[in-house]
Amino acid sequence: MSYAKTALLLAAMTALFVAIGGMLGGQTGMIIALGVALAMNLFSYWNSDKMVLKMHNAVEVDRKSAPELYNIVEQLAINANLPMPAVYVIHTDQPNAFATGRNPENAAVAATTGLLDILSKEEVAGVMAHEFAHIKNRDTLIMTITATIAGAISMLANFGMFFGGRREGGAGPIATLALMFLAPMAAAIVQMAISRTREYEADRIGAEICQRPLWLSSALYKISDAAGRRPFAEAEQNPAAAHMFIINPLSGARMDNIFSTHPNTENRIIELENLAEEWGQLTPQDQDHFITNQKETGPWDAQPEKKKDPFGGPWG
Repeated sequence: MSYAKTALLLAAMTALFVAIGGMLGGQTGMIIALGVALAMNLFSYWNSDKMVLKMHNAVEVDRKSAPELYNIVEQLAINANLPMPAVYVIHTDQPNAFATGRNPENAAVAATTGLLDILSKEEVAGVMAHEFAHIKNRDTLIMTITATIAGAISMLANFGMFFGGRREGGAGPIATLALMFLAPMAAAIVQMAISRTREYEADRIGAEICQRPLWLSSALYKISDAAGRRPFAEAEQNPAAAHMFIINPLSGARMDNIFSTHPNTENRIIELENLAEEWGQLTPQDQDHFITNQKETGPWDAQPEKKKDPFGGPWG
């Protein structure tokens, strides 16, 4: 259903482009706008991993410099039947993570130090599994296609007067002005709807990769609570990349509406809990632990008194 919804939204955006292009730019304007947008986004797609990692000051790590994170990612790559991606750490207090790369063979995953500080190993695995799902689903490609069409629509709107005013039968001045404002907004709404759909799908596939939906639901609860209180300077300077993160990294962007790039966190947690219940992994005790009694605790220190996970773990 998620893929069908994504396809329908992409079809809607394509139809929007054709309709607006016909009214504002005609065939010539459509071709110019689509060509420029395609060239820009192909460049971004091919270099997206380097660009986004650099803009967020990500530092590559290996088994020696970050053994526990590296081992988690390595095992999840095996679970997902994907090549081992490059592993990066971003030094910021905000708990967050993202995946990037044009394909599974050229992928990278990044986690912030804030995320590693407050999550348990199981919760980190849940987050990284979500990022592997984006890689597996080739969401970078999907969002590049979406951005290309949205960019072409915005470009047509920006040059609406130029294209429309010179084309016989083009939209009138008032209609042109209205389209110049409304077209980019409509494209952004569809683009954000696609982004939210891909997040839900990554949650589901990520749960399958790590085999424990509650690991991710627990992580989402913790990081959504902390992210709003911990600023992420690099993300604020590069808001266009906000949709890549598992939780919206921008301050003051906690609404769940048509202008949001991320689904409501509570809705995501409910979906994951429903999946855990379907798999026979959710008990009242689990729900109480994962939802109502979460605390920001440092997870990487050994805790001998902690009870063993009754479901075990995919790496031992």
